[in-house]
Amino acid sequence: MRNLLLLFLFLIFFSCEKNETNDILPNVPVNITLNLNLPQYQDLLIPNGWTVVNGGVKGILIQNIGVGNPPFKAFDRACPTNDCSSAMTFDGSLKMKCPCDSSEYSIIDGSPQTSGYSNFAREYRVNLINPKTLNITNF
Repeated sequence: MRNLLLLFLFLIFFSCEKNETNDILPNVPVNITLNLNLPQYQDLLIPNGWTVVNGGVKGILIQNIGVGNPPFKAFDRACPTNDCSSAMTFDGSLKMKCPCDSSEYSIIDGSPQTSGYSNFAREYRVNLINPKTLNITNF
């Protein structure tokens, strides 16, 4: 009986996961390849450089955070809290900001930085195909 209880607790513990999804935003397919040799993407070659590309729900913000492999993060610019008609803004700092409710989200992991908010910004996977080519996809 004790073994059964331990097995049950073990299964519950490992079946729980952190919910960093956003059920409010629609699911859209994302598969974008960027050639970093092109002039519009030159900022991505330096740490803290960033750009915005079409795709996702309201565009995708890509930033070179300077660490990691690859050192890039990509987030949808759609506000994760409501039907805001405007896209999130970014000024090169560590936070994206939703203009409709002034909520802020980390550029490192998409976590809400404003008290009372729980939805994360939608993050996309960034694959470094070669030193000058990025591929942005859904997780």
